[in-house]
Amino acid sequence: MSAQLESVLRVAAPARPSILRRLWRQLPQHTRIKLQSELTRLIAPVPDHIARGGFPIGVAGLFSTAGGLGEGARLAYAALDEARLAPTAFDLSTAFGQAELSPSASRRTLVPGAGTLIVHHNGPFMSHAMCALGRTNIQGCRVIGYWAWELPQLPPIWRSGFRFVHEIWVPSSFTRDAVAAATDLPVHVVPHPVTATPGTPDMRRKLGLTQDALIVLNVFHTGSAFNRKNPLAAIAAFRRAFADTPDRVLLIKLIDNGADRARQQLDAAIAGASNIRIIEGALPQSDMSGLMAASDIVISLHRSEGFGLVLAQAMALGKPVVATGWSGNLDFMNERNSALVPCSLVPVHDPDGAFGVSDQEWADADFDHAAEWLRRLAGDAGLRERMGAAARTDIARQLSPQAFAKTVTTLLNGG
Repeated sequence: MSAQLESVLRVAAPARPSILRRLWRQLPQHTRIKLQSELTRLIAPVPDHIARGGFPIGVAGLFSTAGGLGEGARLAYAALDEARLAPTAFDLSTAFGQAELSPSASRRTLVPGAGTLIVHHNGPFMSHAMCALGRTNIQGCRVIGYWAWELPQLPPIWRSGFRFVHEIWVPSSFTRDAVAAATDLPVHVVPHPVTATPGTPDMRRKLGLTQDALIVLNVFHTGSAFNRKNPLAAIAAFRRAFADTPDRVLLIKLIDNGADRARQQLDAAIAGASNIRIIEGALPQSDMSGLMAASDIVISLHRSEGFGLVLAQAMALGKPVVATGWSGNLDFMNERNSALVPCSLVPVHDPDGAFGVSDQEWADADFDHAAEWLRRLAGDAGLRERMGAAARTDIARQLSPQAFAKTVTTLLNGG
């Protein structure tokens, strides 16, 4: 098993970032965000004060970027397209130096003019996004920022984005509460659309894993804040549950953008574990879906989530998900359809400087409780099936592309 899997891992590993990008990433993330925001804020075009909005509708986002922000833009466009609302698109990936995926030729190109432009990027990056779009593309448009923040209070740096939008959409009530407390602009909850896409078949064979192995999957992007995603807790829970049992396998799917300290911690956490494997790099969407479909359990002991897109996608595929019982994922996760892990709230401590906040709290999940959930699910196929079926039903009801398109249409029509 291991020889074939190691070959896959080497193939999947991304090219090392350029030296300038590695030097840039040595700065604390909050510092990088602040510099980028301040450099572009004074020159960025500002949308017209009054804009009618409505249709046509454009989506600007990180379409060629792996991770949650890019996936959110791709899902939104696909749902609107499926609803025959004829969306157009503008890819911001190159402007942000994050073109990791092959661009799609199937999306309609953004056409300047009136209507609505939904910009899938967060508050501190709105000025940079406006510069990339240019005045011609935003003139006459009602600009909506689609933002995802993961803590109870919105930090000051995010407020710089208010001047570039007419309203804000967010994926969860958790994020809405944080954003709405900081602005008089309209703030609406518009959850991501989620579909069950099995993707590439027979991924177990391609990864060199036997059909009888129980696979636990953890997915994260170091650019989404290593400490917030908290993969070390997921590893600790897995090792507590299964030790080195060979037919219990933890797959860690990550994209590592050169965060050396985080990678060192990750490597130390899995040292000596023969049943833990890392799959590194940006997989095609079909392979990513196939990997999730091939797994038995998905785990996320996150400290906070603005939504929890990976969790929702796993649930749509009928997978039982072990997850921290706090933050944005509670909009669609409950004790019937998920294995929720209790937590305590602790002060935010982020050595990477991703958040630049003080006096805020996030979750510290009980990994002993998570280990018990893993053991229960591993030993009871019927429980996995019942929980997965409830998850699939609830996601199809709450987060379908049809529900997303209906919400968007209602809001654009003034509802």
